[in-house]
Amino acid sequence: MAKTSTVERNKKRRRMTKSAAGKRAKLKAIIMDRDTNDEDRFAAVVKLAQVPRNSSKVRIRNRCELTGRPRATYRKFKMARNKLREYASKGMIPGMVKSSW
Repeated sequence: MAKTSTVERNKKRRRMTKSAAGKRAKLKAIIMDRDTNDEDRFAAVVKLAQVPRNSSKVRIRNRCELTGRPRATYRKFKMARNKLREYASKGMIPGMVKSSW
């Protein structure tokens, strides 16, 4: 089980990313547009630097929803490999069965 503080920090980052996504997209569009003048682009860079870093999508860590495990997490199920296998063996994930040959 991961520390509760790290799991909560990651949840906070997800919330911040969702709330600041529009503002970040507008500022990045201004920065990437070559037709805007240099003063406006520089002002957009400064405003983007003032936006909290944790609102960036890059800072989110994929973690298991059940245990908080940071590695070996399947994006589709949002579960770590060991919990995914456990739930699949119990038949709790529809359509997934343990392979045997």
